[in-house]
Amino acid sequence: MSSDWFSTRVAAKREEATGIFSYELVDPDGKELPSFEAGAHLDVKIGDKIRQFSLANPPQERHRYVLGVQRELAGRGGSAAFADNVKEGDSVLIRGPHNLFPLAPNATESVLLAGGIGVTPILAMAARLHELGANFIFHYCTRSRARTAFHDQVAGAEYNDKVKFHFDDGPDEQKPNLSAFIGTPAPGKHLYVCGPTVMLDIVVDLAKKQGWPDAQVHLERFTGVEAKPGDAREFLVEIKKTGQLIAIPADKTVVEALRAAGIDIPVSCEQGVCATCLTNIVSGVPDHRDLILTKQEHESGKIFTPCVSRSLSDILVIDV
Repeated sequence: MSSDWFSTRVAAKREEATGIFSYELVDPDGKELPSFEAGAHLDVKIGDKIRQFSLANPPQERHRYVLGVQRELAGRGGSAAFADNVKEGDSVLIRGPHNLFPLAPNATESVLLAGGIGVTPILAMAARLHELGANFIFHYCTRSRARTAFHDQVAGAEYNDKVKFHFDDGPDEQKPNLSAFIGTPAPGKHLYVCGPTVMLDIVVDLAKKQGWPDAQVHLERFTGVEAKPGDAREFLVEIKKTGQLIAIPADKTVVEALRAAGIDIPVSCEQGVCATCLTNIVSGVPDHRDLILTKQEHESGKIFTPCVSRSLSDILVIDV
């Protein structure tokens, strides 16, 4: 994984479905790109913004990165700007790959569940599981055939006997049935889900009701949480190295208040879903509001995401 920004060139841009484009990024000099594992994503510079896009191609490929980008007008502007302005031959600054959505190393059975553009990391997972000869099923849910990105690629894949397409506007017998897709848990059985927030919330609720242990349910979300919740209160952050005390107002995030005090914490999504700003806690009780850390990481009280999380104690001492 590379922690520095580096330049790539757009070797190809294709419209994969209505409003969804694929981008093939290569090294400008034809060199191999940093390796990645299934489920990984890149940080991508889009003007003054940083956004994350999952890698869709098989991990064994080192000559290219393939991204799927949906032109989302209701989002925060990054994907629409990328889809509208980035064309074949352009340079794109990237960082990574990073992986917060890896395959479990000892899984005996895998259920892959993709909703819309959430198919991108699932594609890489399916390719990797097929390469390993692993036992898996791949459910791909979209609004319609016209909105199904990478349809022909998936339909023509060597693992296509493990794929089930589900269209909202299709016949009743093939429409999504999330409860049935999730099924019952078993030792070594893992569930991987990527898609819209509503879909993920439903899957999480169903998985709990159907007895799935948290450790066997893996999620990747597109969007996070509101950074300034209505129930926020003021507290203090102490910087361990200097002893500096900084007040965090109710209407400011920790990142914003520290930035105003001259302390910059690296950020990207600012919605609690990418872990770029992950910060160590020395003492105090964090109020976790992210969607990326595990239950165990929340309970440890040792790390938090200052872009959205706050403090339950009057003072939170952090190491930055």
